[in-house]
This record gives sequence, structure tokens and C-alpha cells, in this order.
Amino acid sequence: MSETNQGSVVSVRGSVVDIRFDRDLPPIYSLLRAGKDGNIAIEVLAQLDARRVRGMALTPTQGLARGMAVEDTGGPLKAPVGKGILSRMFDVFGKPIDREGEVSDVEWRTVHQAPPPLARRSTKSEVFETGIKVIDVLVPLERGGKAGLFGGAGVGKTVLLTEMIHNMVGQHEGVSLFCGIGERCREGEELYREMKEAGVLPNMVMVFGQMNELPGSRFRVGHAALTMAEYFRDDERRDVLLLIDNIFRFIQAGSEVSGLMGQMPSRLGYQPTMGTELSRLEERIANTDTGAITSIQAVYVPADDFTDPAAVHTFSHLSASIVLSRKRASEGLYPAIDPLQSSSKMATPGVVGERHYRLAQEIRRTLAEYSELRDIIAMLGLEQLSPEDRKVVARARRLERFLTQPFFTTEQFTGLKGKLVSREDALDGCERILRDEFKDHPESALYMIGTVGEAKEKAESGSNAARDSSQAEPKSHQSAPEGEHADKPDES
Repeated sequence: MSETNQGSVVSVRGSVVDIRFDRDLPPIYSLLRAGKDGNIAIEVLAQLDARRVRGMALTPTQGLARGMAVEDTGGPLKAPVGKGILSRMFDVFGKPIDREGEVSDVEWRTVHQAPPPLARRSTKSEVFETGIKVIDVLVPLERGGKAGLFGGAGVGKTVLLTEMIHNMVGQHEGVSLFCGIGERCREGEELYREMKEAGVLPNMVMVFGQMNELPGSRFRVGHAALTMAEYFRDDERRDVLLLIDNIFRFIQAGSEVSGLMGQMPSRLGYQPTMGTELSRLEERIANTDTGAITSIQAVYVPADDFTDPAAVHTFSHLSASIVLSRKRASEGLYPAIDPLQSSSKMATPGVVGERHYRLAQEIRRTLAEYSELRDIIAMLGLEQLSPEDRKVVARARRLERFLTQPFFTTEQFTGLKGKLVSREDALDGCERILRDEFKDHPESALYMIGTVGEAKEKAESGSNAARDSSQAEPKSHQSAPEGEHADKPDES
């Protein structure tokens, strides 16, 4: 074994460590090890002069003192890649954190890879089908594109991500990769357990940089996950679904690193290099001639201010924005996606086709008219609307219910069997509702179903059950005072 390059600690200020080397100054991004058994990891971020480097600790610096020896590992931070990483859970250093033992049959690659060159990128736009009606019809995702999932706590971000993993593994010969940046350990543990129960773990990899870890560690966990994703795309030639939760915490970690390194803050206290740092991560997510990395990223919007620099910079990279609405969640319309605020650059006639585009526009128009009429209905009642407006309301309410869907990952809570609906079936259902084909069916028949054909079965089984109960209790309504039911608006 060759003699390693040794240095000594000059100063320690929190996570920032200055180290002196008498020869061979380590290059930027080099990984240094210090402390007992090399348990303190430091990444070089700046060369101060011919003898000193400044690094950011990726692990706690307790026990580190001036004059202590530091060893140059001779390379940057590395992540494990290979078939052996499937169904496992890792930290930023590629160490398994799932108590399943060490990984075998892997090679180690640097986390600092360059984005694929333009010559290797695929230029054709393909729709990435999720099997979720509201997304495939109104916010189609791009194969090899990046979609942002905007939403607060408790509106179903994780459930939606989990369902997409399930559908990707079930439908495509793909690999799913979940990257938790600044995740709560509770969320990571829950997700791991849910994935195991759903049986999707064999084609999945999880990488976590928990909330309590140092900013340097949270800042690099996204790069480690991307290195693994790139292996499956380039070497195994497979499609990869990369889920990142939460991209805002990556920017936040970068801001902390920048502040600790003594850089002058930019607008609203963010780091001056935010655009570059985010691009370095996002530009690696692309489809090439070998495969595609399709990314769905949860995005926290500070104080619901979409002009915040973090949100603005993230928006510029996305090909689709899915906005989750607390109001829809409270009405039980799951997935709680707001169809009027969500958008996708794939929803053009050239990509999805003339019929799909026309239908999507008509659905949006119907839902927008209904949202304008809601105030009038709340104040004056449905009876005060013109017959034409009443038809619009009936169509919109049926569309809203048809765009709900039972998920595979929530079967154990709802008791409803999960449904996967093709884009063609979803479009067919919406078209038939817009043609008033279901105006005589109760709205509830369209709620939480898969294809529109199930509505007729549901309505028939419902009417049969109602007929049976009315025959069993012929006098059940006679006790009600006259006129009590007369002024209740018919649900249909």
C-alpha cells in the first residue's frame, strides 16, 4: 500500500475545517478522513493558498482538535453502483442503513459526474404514462422529464409518490430510486415499511440524508442518488423513476454550506451560487440514447410565495407542475390535484395528439366555469342557475368524481381495490361524461372507480340494493313529514 498524503488540522469552526498539507495539496471535492478510524469525513471546497485547504465536514466534528492528522483518501466522495444495491437503503456515504448487512457485488463511482452531452440526449418527446387518470389526462408527464409536486403537509404527496413507484415497477421494466433530502427519519422508516408490504422493494433503491445530519451531508445526498440512477440508465439500459423529497431542502442545505464557508449571501439570504448548484443536480436528470431518468420532485414553497428564489429556480427546470390542493383533499377528492393550477409542457397537440389536447382544454374550461358558479350556488342554490349552467355543474361534478382513483398503496386503509387506468380509457371516460352520457347516473357512481364502464355497474348494483331495502322496509319514508324531501336538490 502506497504512503497516503497526510495533513494536519489548522482550525475547526463548527462544520468548517481548515487543513494544512506540506505537499500535494488535495484538489477540490477530495474526501479527507480524520479522527479515530477515519470516522470524520471532510470534503474540500476551497484551496486557500499553496499549503491550506478549507473543507466542509459531512459528519459531526466532535473530538476534532488543532494539530490532529488528516488523511487524503486520494479521490472524491463515492457511491456504490451495481445490481447489489437494489432493495437496499443507503446514507450519503453508500453505507446500508437498513440493518440487512453489507452490500456485495458493487463498484464505487464518484458522485460528481458531468451531465450527458447534448449529442447523446434524446430529442423526441414521449409521454410517461402513470396509470393515474388526472395526471395522464390533464398534466401528462414527460419520459425523461422533471415534474414538480407542490403541496403542504397532509395533502397526499407521499401517497402519490408511492403509487407512482408501484405503477412504474408494475408496468415498466424500470427501477425506482427514492432520494430523501433532509427527510424526517419517521417518513423514511414508514416509506420503507410500506414499500416492503406493497412488494415493490426488489426493484427499488432508497438513499437518505436525514434532517439531523450536517448540511454538507444533506447537500451531497442528491448527487449520490443520481450516480446510482445514472448507472441503471447507462450501464443497465433501463428506465429509472427518480423521486426526490424535498428539492427545497437541497437548496436550503446549499445555503447553510455557503454561509458557513463565509460567502456573501444573495437575495433573501440564499447563496449566490444557487442557480449553478441546482443546475448541476437537475441537468444530470435526462433521457439519453440508452434510457431515461424521469424525475418527480416534491417542492416546498416557502410561505406559499411562488416568487421565492428557490421556487423560481426550481420552476425553470420542470416540464410539469402538479399542485396539490388542501381544499380538494378536505372534500375527499383523492388524488387531491388541482387541475386548474397544474400545468405541463407536454399538453400540446404535437405531443399528445389533437383529440387529447381538445378534451383536456374542454375539461379545464368546464371545471373553471364550475368554480366561478360555486359562489352563486352557495348563496342562491342550484335552482337559480340557468338550465345551461346546471348542465355545466352536473358535468363538472361528474368529471371531478371520475378523476378520483383508488390507489394500490392505500388498499389496506380504504378497502378499495387499486386501479390502473390507461390514458385511452381515461380520455374515453372524460369524453363520454362531457357528452352527458352519464347525466342520469348518480354522481357517486363515478367516485373512486377505474374505467368509466364501472360507473354503470356501480349504479346498477346501487339501484338493486336500494330496491331490495325499499321492499324490505316499505313504510320507511312514510313517517317523514310531507315536503321534507321535496326541496332537497337531486344529487344527479
